[in-house]
Amino acid sequence: MTETTTTGGAPRDRSPEFSLARSALQGLREDLFRDVRAYRPLPEAATDGPWTRLFPARIRKHLGYFPHAVVLFLALITLLVGMGSFGLYGDAISVTAAGLIAALPVALTLLRPVLAFWVSLAAAPVLILLTSGNLYPWSGGSIFGHTVVMMVVAARTRPRTAAWMWVLSAVYSVLAGEAMGGLDSGVSAPMLVFSGVAVAIVTLVQVNRTTQRQVVRERTVTAVERDRRTLLEERTNIARELHDVVAHHMSVVAIQAEAAPYRVENPPPELEQAFVTIRENAVAALTELRRVLGVVRAESFEKSDTPEAPQPTLADLDKLLENVRDAGLTVTKAVTGAVRELPQGVELSAYRIVQEALSNTLRHAPGADAAVEVSYVLGGIGLRVVNGRPNALAKPSPGAGHGITGMRERVSMLSGEMTAGRTADGGYEIMVFVPVAAQIPEQRERADAAGDRTGDETSGAGA
Repeated sequence: MTETTTTGGAPRDRSPEFSLARSALQGLREDLFRDVRAYRPLPEAATDGPWTRLFPARIRKHLGYFPHAVVLFLALITLLVGMGSFGLYGDAISVTAAGLIAALPVALTLLRPVLAFWVSLAAAPVLILLTSGNLYPWSGGSIFGHTVVMMVVAARTRPRTAAWMWVLSAVYSVLAGEAMGGLDSGVSAPMLVFSGVAVAIVTLVQVNRTTQRQVVRERTVTAVERDRRTLLEERTNIARELHDVVAHHMSVVAIQAEAAPYRVENPPPELEQAFVTIRENAVAALTELRRVLGVVRAESFEKSDTPEAPQPTLADLDKLLENVRDAGLTVTKAVTGAVRELPQGVELSAYRIVQEALSNTLRHAPGADAAVEVSYVLGGIGLRVVNGRPNALAKPSPGAGHGITGMRERVSMLSGEMTAGRTADGGYEIMVFVPVAAQIPEQRERADAAGDRTGDETSGAGA
């Protein structure tokens, strides 16, 4: 298939060979002509490999500079080879200059690899003129130094760049050989073969390493996706079980609580109020359950489409206490210190801790009284929920002990402290302290302003 373009209204067909050649020339310009002087320092090597673990820790931290040391060592060898091109003849200045000219491009690969290639290629005819030897168009220093430069640059770039470097070196051999005598002195072919094999080996190693890194990266991505898919499946199963079991039973409780007063002729007001409370709690539990199920079924917490319901805070404690009083628990509340707004996570966790502690009192200490104390102190907030000795005639409900564990987990996430245990009179006491960082004045002003807006909105809704 050919490519057809129009120039001045006349169609012209371009063959695949032309497109391939144009693409190759574009690659040459991009690799070796664009940003020739770009600063690209040689990165440090990884020090977490299997061979680096063989060294002590004080030596291991310096092994990242091992590739730099290798390049400098090759530059030193190139210096000696370049100086040895004179044999037994030549003054010290010329010998030293020849060695430095051959070794400089090798050292330059540490900082500017593409520029180092061009400097090495330009140094080849200079070394021929400087040494006045019988080897041309490559001197002894150029043969070794230019090969090392191409190997280092090939290790730091793509295979296409390595191929273009070798091709340009071959072009130089032909042109320089013609310019210096019509034929070369017999070193071009061995030099090109030697450098070609060396660059090919480096390129193959580099391609192999790149392929291994890609395989490891793909395996990591696959493992992450597999774990994520497994997690989503587990969350879906949990949501399904919660919906099928808990939601069903809570719906039945709500329906029966609503219908129960109509099954009794002239029920006392206390009984009607008890059923109303049961139904309200069941409906509230269903609402919370639907919100939790929406989050669990979502692919991520950030992408959940479930509308966020207002989370309870310590300001809602009175409603909670009224609710448990309707259930038959006698409970009192005491607040000490200057009441202030706390971070949302602290407010929610404090509310849930009090809620769970009072629920435990209802289940495990029937007939006992309870007291809730909230202490606002300078460094945080303290909670104390204590209940008295349960009624010996009442039978407590069995429990799995997850309530205390859940409270400890909440407190631990907030870097707080919690103690729970029996009291001297046979009751149970839970004490919690959660540290809260002091707000700076600007944060306090923003929090007060947010509280004022919330209060205005609540007043408007109530009106």
